[in-house]
Amino acid sequence: MKILPTRLPEVLLFEPEVRRDARGYFVETWRANWLAEAGIEADFVQENQSASRRGVLRGLHFQWPQEQGKLVRVVRGKVFDVAVDVRRGSPTFGAWTGTELDDDAHRQLWIPPGFAHGFCVLSEEAVVVYRCTAYYAPQAEAGIRWDDPDLGIAWPRTDVPFTLSPKDAAQPRLAELAPERLPVYRGAA
Repeated sequence: MKILPTRLPEVLLFEPEVRRDARGYFVETWRANWLAEAGIEADFVQENQSASRRGVLRGLHFQWPQEQGKLVRVVRGKVFDVAVDVRRGSPTFGAWTGTELDDDAHRQLWIPPGFAHGFCVLSEEAVVVYRCTAYYAPQAEAGIRWDDPDLGIAWPRTDVPFTLSPKDAAQPRLAELAPERLPVYRGAA
């Protein structure tokens, strides 16, 4: 397992060893010691799965005050996955990082609590699985606009227009959220 840095120090990319032969492949998709070796304390309590078609953009979502950390992977297809630091007081507040996740390399992205998450689908279809450190709490769900000009996320172009849910299309810009609706930066881990 390789642990790769991203543009944001707390967001990490996990690259497993994929063993391939004439039968196909074998990959370990998760081990508790991988996170421990990276200095991450996480107890997963919920696992989610979504299926989406090319051009679907989901996000950018986070929860506050019941924050969720997420370990995200793609089991079919390819996505561009994004994490945005939305912790008030953070030295990287409003900064983002993005990476492609697919069903070939089997890399996974660790998105810590206090970060918004979203992705767009680059393949015909994509199935995304993410383990969460807190249960989904409807009263705590929040989001920011996927195209907030202050964030400047460089979403890849697709050959079809992005498809968003009505809720995602109506999310506010990060600067429009009241401070109490944002997670709090607690210092370096």
